[in-house]
Amino acid sequence: MHELSVAGRPGKRRLPLYARVLIGVFLGAILGVIFGKRPYLFGLENKDLGTLGMLVIKLLRTLAVPLVLFAILDAFARTDISARRGGKLILICLVNVSVAMIIGLAIMNTLRPGERWQGQIEQMRAAINQPPAAAKKSDDPDAPPPTLALLPNLEYYVPRSLVRPFFYNNIISVVLLGLLIGAALRRVKERQAQTGETSMQTVEQFIEGVYHILVQMLEWVVLAVPFAVFGVVAQVVGAAGLKVFQVLWIFLGTALLGLGIHSLIYYPLVAWLVGRKPPRLYLGQGADAIFTGLSTNSSLATVPITLRVLTQKIGVSQPSARLAACVGTNLNNDGITLYEAIAALFLAQAVGMNLGLPQQIVIVLASIMAGAGVAGIPEAGLIVLPLVLSAAGLPEGVIAIALPLLLPVDWIIARVRSGVNVMSDMLVAILLDRFSPEETLIETAPGAGGGEPMGAGMTTL
Repeated sequence: MHELSVAGRPGKRRLPLYARVLIGVFLGAILGVIFGKRPYLFGLENKDLGTLGMLVIKLLRTLAVPLVLFAILDAFARTDISARRGGKLILICLVNVSVAMIIGLAIMNTLRPGERWQGQIEQMRAAINQPPAAAKKSDDPDAPPPTLALLPNLEYYVPRSLVRPFFYNNIISVVLLGLLIGAALRRVKERQAQTGETSMQTVEQFIEGVYHILVQMLEWVVLAVPFAVFGVVAQVVGAAGLKVFQVLWIFLGTALLGLGIHSLIYYPLVAWLVGRKPPRLYLGQGADAIFTGLSTNSSLATVPITLRVLTQKIGVSQPSARLAACVGTNLNNDGITLYEAIAALFLAQAVGMNLGLPQQIVIVLASIMAGAGVAGIPEAGLIVLPLVLSAAGLPEGVIAIALPLLLPVDWIIARVRSGVNVMSDMLVAILLDRFSPEETLIETAPGAGGGEPMGAGMTTL
């Protein structure tokens, strides 16, 4: 929701981010074509602009890791659902995102569209003097070789110190720490509620304050992204020419294919066969919420419309609708996770990295955890993409090139991702109603807790 400030007040109207990115791409390409590798202003070269652009990308990734941690802690502090319904919610979300990942892996391993980019990425990588992609290894010396064995991976993801995951940008370890700390925070809070103590309120206020500070910092960094794109594109086009943009349609088509199969085939079928809501009801009556998500580029901003559609048009109970749309929207990020995994595998194929099943599973886990960790954050896909690309083992130079290359079409994909996330919220609500009919009747009974919507106290941006 890039038109909202941290406090939720309307921000100043400005040119949309995608428009500013496109302008940066256009101007950077012009500068690259005109000057190439030649100096043009006080010895300044396109190479220097690219170096500055990479600094912005590095800062984006640096801030994303602590943001994930405090977003998880803030969610634990501000949401309160029963263990039984919470377990069903998590299970449904895990099934949906697992299917999304299977679709993504099937597309990438059968069609192998990234291979159509081979040579392009390597040429651009050489232009900015990065080491070969095949030589890239994890920055963390303790990282195990790719394996499906449980113990080596578990030993690595349980860090030896609290600061180590942040130092090496290990997103999976950060999420595990967030879950552990969040669960402990919730338990202590429940105990203090029984004794009348209030010290946890200070902790919650600290978490909320740090979370909003990080979001504000990221908003500023995101404002600099078009300038970073301008610099890196100028460097890449100056070294490799305009042909680097000729294959963008392959990536766009691949991402839209995966998102389309998941949202237009899997969701309606499950809603019909399991949730007993036919496609004309799920898609037809849910169109208001779906198109609002597409237009606003935010599933979180669409929550009020999603609630109205679920309860008034599709016939879902209030408790299930509130749980899925207000709380579950922090987990229902199939669109983001599917996109992140496709992008990482696509670029790995483009640089000739032969990723086996263990490495692909690591990418999937990183995509799922990163997507859930930044739910509702403005430009979430942009923020966590460098983390997932790092999990794939891609070099810094490839990551720096990838963002400017993908951003021109990302504004299209981002809106589709938001629509998919809204459809996921709707499906989860339908399935919760289907699997918890007795709980729904209890919660909707007079005096059973009406009034304030479940999850209404969540932090929104």
